[in-house]
Amino acid sequence: MVTGGAAGLGLAIASHLQSRGARVHVLDKDADALGRLPAGISGQPADVTQPEQVRAAVAAIGESAGGVDILVNNAGWIHSEPLVNLLESSGGSHDPDRFRRCLEANLVSAFLVGSVVAEQMVRKRKKGVIINVSSVSAEGNPGQTAYAAAKAGVNAMTVVWAKELGRMGIRCNAVAPGFINTESTRKALAPAALERLRDLCPLRRLGEPSEVAHAVALLVENDFANGAILPLDGGLTI
Repeated sequence: MVTGGAAGLGLAIASHLQSRGARVHVLDKDADALGRLPAGISGQPADVTQPEQVRAAVAAIGESAGGVDILVNNAGWIHSEPLVNLLESSGGSHDPDRFRRCLEANLVSAFLVGSVVAEQMVRKRKKGVIINVSSVSAEGNPGQTAYAAAKAGVNAMTVVWAKELGRMGIRCNAVAPGFINTESTRKALAPAALERLRDLCPLRRLGEPSEVAHAVALLVENDFANGAILPLDGGLTI
C-alpha cells in the first residue's frame, strides 16, 4: 500500500513495486488521479489525515487482498515559509494554521496509517515492512520550519517503530530524498532556488522519482534493514 500513490513520486514508487511483483494498492484523496492509475494498480480514495478514512481504507484492502505486507507512507505536502517575513505586505511570522497543516500532511498522516497497518500486522501475526518517505530537510532546511519539523518527526518515529516492532518481525525504515524532479518540488521552490540547489549538489542535478523508487525497493527487499534512514540526495548533505 502506497499513500499519495496516484501521481508523482508516489506513483513512481507504486509502479516500481508492481514491476517487482507486488500487488499494489494506493490511497489518495485525488479522485481524478485515481481514475488514471495504470492497469493492475488498485486505488482507494482516502484522506490520510482522517483516522476514520484510514481505518476504512485499510479494512477494505484487508478484505480484498488479505491485508497489507508493505506500507509506503509517501503522502505529504512540501511547504516553504520563513519563520519571520517582513518583506511581504502581510508581513509577520510563520502562519500557525499552515504549520499545523504541514505537520498533519507529513507527520500525522504517517502516524495514522502506520499505526493502523502495524496493528493489523500484529493481530494477524504477519511479518511486514513499513517505509516512511522522509526528506533531507529533516536536517534543518532554512525557510522550511514546518516541513523540517515534520520530517524530523518522521525520522524519530521510524526509529521508535523499528525498535518496538522489530521483535515481531515488522521492519521499519525511511528513505530521505533530497530535491527530486517532481511537480510538487517545482511548486514549492522558485526556479532560482532550485538552480542554487543543483549547484550545491556534487552531482549537479535533481534526483529522479525512479531513483527514489529503487531505494524504497532496496529497503523493502533487504531483510536486515531496520531503523535505517537512507539519504538519497546526490551528496547534498555530505
